[in-house]
Amino acid sequence: MENKFKSGDIVCAKVNPTTPLKVRVFARKVYYCDVLDQPEEKEKVYFAREIKFYNTKD
Repeated sequence: MENKFKSGDIVCAKVNPTTPLKVRVFARKVYYCDVLDQPEEKEKVYFAREIKFYNTKD
């Protein structure tokens, strides 16, 4: 499987496009993401098909 997003990319979940996430690492076919500017939030885990690049224009 190809790594579509790189570590440090700003993405969002397709089901919640208003919350920006920062890709921490890609391992075992899933992306581990942190909620941007909210270090107290739990880490989020997504498959590539569940996330997209965050668009600040929306």
